[in-house]
Formats: sequence, C-alpha cells, structure tokens
Amino acid sequence: MSQTAAPAISRPPLPARRPWTAARITGHVLMAFWIVSGIGLALYLGQNLFSTFASQYLPKYVTGAVVTLKLTIYSFLIGAALSVPLALACSAKNSAVRSLGNAYVYFFRGTPLLAQVFLIYYGLGSFRSALDTVGLWWFFRDAWNCVLLTFALNTAAYQAEILRGAVQSMPKGQWEGAFSLGLSRGVTFFKVILPQALIVALRPYGNEIILLLKGSAISSIVTIYDIMGEANRAFSRSFDFQAYIWAAVAYLIAVELIRRAWDLMERRLTRHLRHGK
Repeated sequence: MSQTAAPAISRPPLPARRPWTAARITGHVLMAFWIVSGIGLALYLGQNLFSTFASQYLPKYVTGAVVTLKLTIYSFLIGAALSVPLALACSAKNSAVRSLGNAYVYFFRGTPLLAQVFLIYYGLGSFRSALDTVGLWWFFRDAWNCVLLTFALNTAAYQAEILRGAVQSMPKGQWEGAFSLGLSRGVTFFKVILPQALIVALRPYGNEIILLLKGSAISSIVTIYDIMGEANRAFSRSFDFQAYIWAAVAYLIAVELIRRAWDLMERRLTRHLRHGK
C-alpha cells in the first residue's frame, strides 16, 4: 500500500546579515555613549537629590517653572489672537495692507528674540518721559510686561505664517460650496475654513509652543526669575554647576508635559478623521 509523501513545509528565507559598516559602527557607538551618559546623569542627580543644594534651591525651581509656564501660555494665547488679523492682512488683496503685514512678519521672524526683548525693555525705557505723558510708563517699567509683550508679538508672526499656510491649503471647493449656499466671505472664513485650517495647523502650533517655552529662558536676562533665572541665582550663590543640570531637567519635563498634552488634544480633536480605521 503506497503512502502519500507529506508536502514540504516552506519556510521563509533567513534574513541576510547586515554588514558592520563604518556608519553602523558609529551609530552604535554614539547610541552607547548617550545611554551611558543618561545613566550617569540619572545616578548623579539621584545622589544629589537630598543634598544641601537640592533642599535649598529645588523649591525655587518649582516657582520658576510656574513663571515659565505662565509666560509661555499667556504669550502664546495673545499671539494666537493677534495672528488671525495678521494672517488676514498678509493675504489681503490691498497691497498696502499686505505689505504692512508682511513687513511685521519679516521683522519679527528675521531678528533675534533677544534683540527684540532689549528693544522693548531697554529701548522703550529710554523714552520714559514720553511714555509717562501718554500714561504707558506703568506698563513698560515692569520687566514682566515687556517680556510678555515681546514674546506675544514674536510668536504672533510665526503663528500668522502657520495659519496662512493652513488656510491656503484648504481646497477651493470649500469656498465655492459655501458661496453657493449664500454665505458671506467672513462667515465662510470663520465658520468653514478656519476650523479646518486649525486642525491642519495643530502640529506646527505644538512645535511653536515648545520653541516658545525654550526661548523663554531669555527672559532671565531682564530679571525675570523663571527656570533659567532661578538657575542663574542658584549658581551665583553656590557656584555649583548642577544648578544648570537641574534647569535642563526642568525644561525637559516641561517640554514633555506640553508634548503629551498636545498629543492628547490632537487625538481628541481629530478622532473623527480616524473613525473606522
């Protein structure tokens, strides 16, 4: 009685071994270096967590972190409010209005944020008599107000470009469909185009707020005691370099919190786009 031979089991071929090229070796060496550095930094900070420096100055870092977050959030929200009319001005059909909007964006995106802070804090401070005459000296004599105004004006320029790009990415059919329903141009923009454009701009907005958070360290130069301001004060009193290591850790934590909160908000606002996937 003949027996039927069992069919041979086909197995996938073994993956080819990747050669150890110079680029691969360099990548592994760099990765090992960063892993060892991270472990060493964690051990160093762990050993100093209950030191005299930590007990004396770390509570100040918490206060500085609150100042940093306030400055970042307030300036971002004010800049967001300013960016809408600014984006409309940059896209206006009137050449004079468009030129003014583009000049504003060009100046604040083309000059360093540090120079802008100095121009408003020190530059306008030299016109005290004129500002006092018009009743504005009470505002510009406060370093917090000057820094907040500078950051808001700066981020408004970047947010205006983000918003303008998002609006221009909307299909023309959105405008045509709204006009066919008898909607005015203003209603179409604020009720139809802008909500969709904001979803497109969510990720660039998240990058902008993180850049604004890291750029807020400049405020310490004009006596604002944010994270970097508290680090400078701690170092000037203790001459311990770990003051700046703790500042870097504080910024990393703040950036990670904002990133996770932004990702959560983005998933929440775009859940309808992932329906059925």
